[in-house]
Parts: sequence; structure tokens; C-alpha cells
Amino acid sequence: MNPADVAQSALPVASADVSLIALFLQAHWIVKAVMLGLLSCSVWVWAIAIDKIFLYARTKRAMDRFEQAFWSGESIEDLYRALSAKPTQSMAACFVAAMREWKRSFESQARSFAGLQMRIEKVMNVSIAREIERLERRLLVLATVGSAGPFVGLFGTVWGIMSSFQSIAASKNTSLAVVAPGIAEALFATAVGLIAAIPATIFYNKFTSEVNRQAQRLEGFADEFSAILSRQIDERS
Repeated sequence: MNPADVAQSALPVASADVSLIALFLQAHWIVKAVMLGLLSCSVWVWAIAIDKIFLYARTKRAMDRFEQAFWSGESIEDLYRALSAKPTQSMAACFVAAMREWKRSFESQARSFAGLQMRIEKVMNVSIAREIERLERRLLVLATVGSAGPFVGLFGTVWGIMSSFQSIAASKNTSLAVVAPGIAEALFATAVGLIAAIPATIFYNKFTSEVNRQAQRLEGFADEFSAILSRQIDERS
């Protein structure tokens, strides 16, 4: 082949702009919509992740402080009066709910305490369920983005490749200068989908594990406190 022809055929490739911004601007409007949607999801994922990191850290510190106060030998009545005067969450909320049911039963001057143990366990279970629901809030968003993100990006890729093939057919030119930009635009959509999906999957698995650990701590405290109250019920009955 004539070297001049080779150089001339290489000029379009060298002049083709394949930067990320150019790929986005040159993409089909449907591919643009897919990429913008995935980028919005990525920002949402990181916002949720940052919020959950601080939330779980605060909850863990609150549990540590409560357990330290509970097992320090302080009177349960004094601890209840201190906590019931302000809104509580996590382990303290479970304790307050149980103590409130306990005090209601004794303030009603009931002669029989049959069923009190079951009622205390019930209110603690409800309190634990509410706490777990609070900790799991918006985790479904992470799971959805993590599972659907790659497929949404793949949809943009397929659409971009179809548009690229249509351009090739219209121009009747199969040179690399014609094919490469369209393929690059299409693959860019898949890359954006992975950028959104990979952190979402990692954060979802991490946060689910953290919720399970905190739920186990709550259930363990509920069992211990239920046993303590059960002994006091046996002594008063």
C-alpha cells in the first residue's frame, strides 16, 4: 500500500475526539439519558453510604454507652428515669419500652403477674423491629442499583452499538475512524453502569452485615434483661 494512502487514512482516526466529555456529547440521546440516570444513581448511592456510615457509628457508640451504664451497678429505676425523659433509640429504647410495661403492671396494682413476662418480651421485640427497620432504611436502593445498574448500562451499550451500525450503513464506510467513536460511546454507558453498581453492591453487603451485628446485640440484651425481670417477677409473685 502507498505510504501516502496509509497516512491519509490515519488522519481521521488521529483527529477523532474520544475524550469522556466528547463521547457523552456525541452519544445518542437515549444513551445520554441512561448515563445521566446512572450518574445520578451513583451520587445517590454515595450519599446513602456516607449517611449510613455515620448512622451506624452513632448507634454503636450509643449501645456502648448504654451497656456501660446498665452494667455499672446503677439502679435500673434511676437509669429508666434518666432515659425516659428524652427520646431514645437502639438499646436504650428497648430498655425503656420494657421498663414502661413493667411499671404499668405494678402501678395498676395487679394481683397476678401472669403474662407480664410475655408482654415485656413482646414490647422489646417490637422495639427491636423498629430499630432494625430504621437501620435498614434505604438499603433497598443500594441493592437495586447494584443489581440493575450493569443491565441499564448494557442497555445503553446495545442502543449505542445499534446507532453506530446505522451510521456505518448510512455512510457505507467501515473504516476505524467511523466505527471506533460509536463503539466507544456505547461501551462508555456500560462503564458508567459499573461505576454505579460496584460501590452499591459493596456498600449493601457491608451495611447488611453491620445491621445483622447490631440486631444480634439488641436481641442479646433483650434476652438478658428479660431474664433479669423474670427473676424479679418470680420474687414478687
